Amino acid sequence: MYKYVDKTTDYVKIDIANGGSIVVELDAKAAPLTVENFKKLVAQGFYDGLIFHRVISGFMIQGGDPQGTGMGGSKDTVKGEFAVNGVNNPISHKRGVISMARSQFYNSASSQFFICHADATFLDGQYAAFGKVVEGMDTVDAIAQTPTGRNDRPLAEQRMSKVYFVEKA
Repeated sequence: MYKYVDKTTDYVKIDIANGGSIVVELDAKAAPLTVENFKKLVAQGFYDGLIFHRVISGFMIQGGDPQGTGMGGSKDTVKGEFAVNGVNNPISHKRGVISMARSQFYNSASSQFFICHADATFLDGQYAAFGKVVEGMDTVDAIAQTPTGRNDRPLAEQRMSKVYFVEKA
């Protein structure tokens, strides 16, 4: 069980508008720049109201684009903290891991992130994993099962109503 706190912590809760929530534990040791950027965006309320715009069951759910198209992001980008970019990041893309989305450019991650619905170890060394789900995989599963249309976009909107810091109760 996790409770709201009015300070920055290593735990972030994502409330979903149509029910459920996800709590992720951030790992600043593995990806310090990525975690710092994510925390900054959470503290600003950047993610509040954004959608999971790309959902692929058996792979991942992706959100964090203010445009909702997969083409947008925040104003800042961070260095890609993964092996092919010269950073030793030990987190493997297993079920429940949260990682940064990016374009083909290694240092292009800004605000879009994805949560692995299933193991995706083929992404190891190429994307900046920065934490894991510690509560709410049932919510990830529910989002992943949402029927999708073109570009893997959910037919029923999967909106993050509020994203905020929590701590263990």
